[in-house]
Amino acid sequence: MTAFNAALAMAAEAHQGQIRKGTANALGLPLPYITHPVAVAALVQRYGGNEEQILAALLHDVLEDGGPAWREPIRAAFGDGVLALVEFCTDGVPDAAGHKPPWRARKEAYLAHLRAATGPGLLVSACDKLTNLQAILLDLTEIGESVWGRFTAGKEGSLWYYASLVDTFAGRVPPPLERALRRDLAEVQAHGRSLAW
Repeated sequence: MTAFNAALAMAAEAHQGQIRKGTANALGLPLPYITHPVAVAALVQRYGGNEEQILAALLHDVLEDGGPAWREPIRAAFGDGVLALVEFCTDGVPDAAGHKPPWRARKEAYLAHLRAATGPGLLVSACDKLTNLQAILLDLTEIGESVWGRFTAGKEGSLWYYASLVDTFAGRVPPPLERALRRDLAEVQAHGRSLAW
């Protein structure tokens, strides 16, 4: 089994039973959450990521969604480098009761972390955020403004966060990735205005 397949299997186990919010189709079938890290890994590869970055993309939400018990399995299977990248992308690990700090505090702390950061984690994080923007844009196209009801911070808070992220990545990720982030953010921001026609 390749390292990619092993990371995919670990991520699938950690995200077992989780679904991607709001993805139920006309038959009522939602997408398993694992489709999100796979999409992030594909973007990391597209924008020049190395093997560690691709593996970290597959595992990037494991600590956040599965808890700190996954740290040692990640380290044992894939090494300190992959674990460091996963931790780089993690904006909050649940406590023993399964709770994380409040949304706004977590996001402000993560933005501060990104602003001070250098190195390969920026590419993985930016690809994660691009994947999220792409999903929001598709949802806006298909179901309209009701999509914002899925988000803890609603429309205003979500748009603040993604605009802040895109500004933070500026000049620090490959230019094609930055262009994709800016393009999709602009389309998401413009969507509400375009409904008038």
